[in-house]
Amino acid sequence: MLNNDNRMRNNNNVKPKIIPRREHGISRKGIGGNALKVLYRLNRGGYEAYLVGGGVRDLLLETQPKDFDIATNATPEEVRRLFRNCRLVGRRFRLAHILYGRDVIEVATFRGHHASKKSDKYASQSNDGRLLRDNVYGTIDEDGERRDFTVNALYYNIDDFSVRDHAGGMEDLKNRVIRLIGDPETRYREDPVRMLRAVRFAAKLNMQINSSTAEPIPALAHLLCDIPSARLFEESIKLLQTGHGYPIYLMLRELKLFSPMFPILEGHFTEDSSSKAEQMLTLVLQSTDSRVNSDQRINPAFMYAAILWYPLERRAEELSFENDFTHYDTFMMAANEILDEQVKSLALPRRFTAMVRDIWQLQLRLNRRSGTRAYKLLEQPKFRAAFDFLEMRSRVEGGQLNELATWWDVFQKADREGRNNIIQFINKACPSKKTCDQPHKRLNKHKPQSNQE
Repeated sequence: MLNNDNRMRNNNNVKPKIIPRREHGISRKGIGGNALKVLYRLNRGGYEAYLVGGGVRDLLLETQPKDFDIATNATPEEVRRLFRNCRLVGRRFRLAHILYGRDVIEVATFRGHHASKKSDKYASQSNDGRLLRDNVYGTIDEDGERRDFTVNALYYNIDDFSVRDHAGGMEDLKNRVIRLIGDPETRYREDPVRMLRAVRFAAKLNMQINSSTAEPIPALAHLLCDIPSARLFEESIKLLQTGHGYPIYLMLRELKLFSPMFPILEGHFTEDSSSKAEQMLTLVLQSTDSRVNSDQRINPAFMYAAILWYPLERRAEELSFENDFTHYDTFMMAANEILDEQVKSLALPRRFTAMVRDIWQLQLRLNRRSGTRAYKLLEQPKFRAAFDFLEMRSRVEGGQLNELATWWDVFQKADREGRNNIIQFINKACPSKKTCDQPHKRLNKHKPQSNQE
């Protein structure tokens, strides 16, 4: 994961390297049509216009960019005058979004050095160095120095089709190194999310993090606790649900970055990653990666339901010692507490927390199979997600959960007559609904049960 080349890129007063068209592999055929429209209109309007960042990086790596960002010397207001389909967004730094249906082209004005501006209307920082407002405009050279990683400080010029390299990004691309521009601690304090981005780029691009870039991260990981939970939620989706979630998770654990996003899991971590919560994390992240890379649909709520399941079980056991509620009421009280705590770190949207609750509630009902109950469960909108989760739990816990998961698998696949025969067998084997349909063992007030439901 780490690269021991300790050179620090800080290119103040250093001229960028210009790579002419004949010496790089970027073709306009690889650039999205809407991005080209924006580049050409800015250029015809008399402004500088560059494709920048991940789009240039990915094209040089001969992979198709997910999106295209543009940098220009036009201010956001000037961009809006050029494009009727433009809206201005952002508070910390003003951006222009050019809308073509669902395709959004982000246009940013060149950033300047905030330290050179003393008025509050330009920039402000918190006491720990985090940038709170950063509407400071500058030149392309200043913008290059303000980028986060060297491989993102590459600019494709639509005017002459050259590439400008402001921080040695071409060399780092060749050597497959993720390196922060400037002093790492200062840059992380400006925006702690850069620590997460370093991990994401390293995993996504199959690169190594330069040792100087990685070294301060564990000591500064706590700074993520001050990032708005809505922003951390969006980052968690990019980290864990884009096809590289499992290797990213391992790096996040190594660099102490996972706990600030999921503090509830801290007490479940072991040296050999053998706890049920850690086994579940491995299963759900590997499964998610496999589905993403096979172009199968995923639902983020399923991942959060799996990640938080064993903290939920532990909380339910704790509450059972303190209250004399039914198992169901204790379980749902624990579910509400776990979700309320988690959204303080990651602001899960309500539609996700609702589905998480549905999946959890159905775990309480999947053991109820007699009479017409199995048929009614099959009709539940979230049954398939709940069954998939039951199978995942059975791989962690084994035993009776394996038998239950196998039963539901057979029942789903059987025809109508086969299902009737299966239910008749269940009814004969368990003539008393009280003994047959107990959804879970009652939580023992004196001795904690295992995590098995």
